[in-house]
Amino acid sequence: MASAQPARGTRTDKRTDRTWTADRLRSAVHDVVTAHDPATTDPVEFLGALFDAGLAWVHFPPGHGGLSAPRALQSVVDDELTAAGAPPRAPGLHTIGLGMAAPVLLAFGDEAQKKRFLRPLFTRREVWCQLFSEPGAGSDLAALATRAERDEATGDWVVNGQKVWTSVAHEAHWGLLVARTGPELPKHQGLSYFLVDMRAPGVEVRPLRQATGEAEFNEVFLTDVRIPDTHRVGAVGDGWKVASGTLMNERVAIGAGAMPREGGLAGGLARLWRERPELRTSGLHSSVVRAWVDAEALRLTAERLRQQLAAGQPGPEGSAAKIAFAGLNQRMSGLALDLLGEEGLGYDDWTFRRPEPDDDFSTRSFGFFYLRTKGNSIEGGTTEILRNVIAERVLGLPPEPRSDKTIPWKDLPR
Repeated sequence: MASAQPARGTRTDKRTDRTWTADRLRSAVHDVVTAHDPATTDPVEFLGALFDAGLAWVHFPPGHGGLSAPRALQSVVDDELTAAGAPPRAPGLHTIGLGMAAPVLLAFGDEAQKKRFLRPLFTRREVWCQLFSEPGAGSDLAALATRAERDEATGDWVVNGQKVWTSVAHEAHWGLLVARTGPELPKHQGLSYFLVDMRAPGVEVRPLRQATGEAEFNEVFLTDVRIPDTHRVGAVGDGWKVASGTLMNERVAIGAGAMPREGGLAGGLARLWRERPELRTSGLHSSVVRAWVDAEALRLTAERLRQQLAAGQPGPEGSAAKIAFAGLNQRMSGLALDLLGEEGLGYDDWTFRRPEPDDDFSTRSFGFFYLRTKGNSIEGGTTEILRNVIAERVLGLPPEPRSDKTIPWKDLPR
């Protein structure tokens, strides 16, 4: 007697009592591509058609860009779209929107927020940034001091404070904001999470020039910025929980990026070794080989992490990948300078500019990479914080002693 249950890897669409399979999804993609040829259709219109067909994120609910299909089937849709010449799925300018805002809205947002934000986010009409880090909080995000106070007359929240290291803030329409709403509570309990209009009065964005001479990041000053309560994500005081979900997605995005063999710095270092034999020394040989092997191991680990992500939610494994990524990049850029000697000390261009998120960095000098990779162990969560995450959530070790765990934030020394 045949089972009435759908096979593993499939899911029943309750609206139509049909089961989503790879073949049905390929057919759905074919219908969209036929009606909206990606070669001649405006990208925003094409992506809107994908969203309306439920092919933006197949595991999202119907009406919000999905079909409630198994998440693992998203790769079927992506492969079909790539073959059809569709626009790239996650260009750099939209990494935060697609990689962090979308999953956070799905997990914690209300129906009105999902309806308002998901479609323009996916069609790239609206750019997102992340307003987490603060100059006074260091690596302890829970110590942040940006305040959001309720205006009892209107119900709005009035925000004052400063954020830092904010990517694409100068291009963004919306920001993911964590702010303190309960200063009388311990630091992790007095936070709330908001969606802030980056064009609202009181939002000021200033470029932040780095050691490389470029300004990838910004400082953002918030002065009496009003946020309607309808743009609060999660309950008042639940900001740490929502922020933690955002950070897990961020670390996966940084540490588990798709990379071909000898992609990125590993490829540059290997080419330098092969093409400049006069630079080789016996002492550097084993270091270069070890770096190449570590890069390949990280690439394969990242691939496994992506497959795990396709089957569920990101876990703390993303923290390990991010640590490995940061340390290896710094080691490889240092090895390149060791090989080049005095030649490696020259710098290509210290002109102030804002790089585009999709710039081809492969043409930059190893001197640029040596300076830029120093930030890899800070951005997206410091290495020290991520080691704590691994110790507690992966290895099950006792948590680090925290003497300020029960002290009201307003009483903490700053």
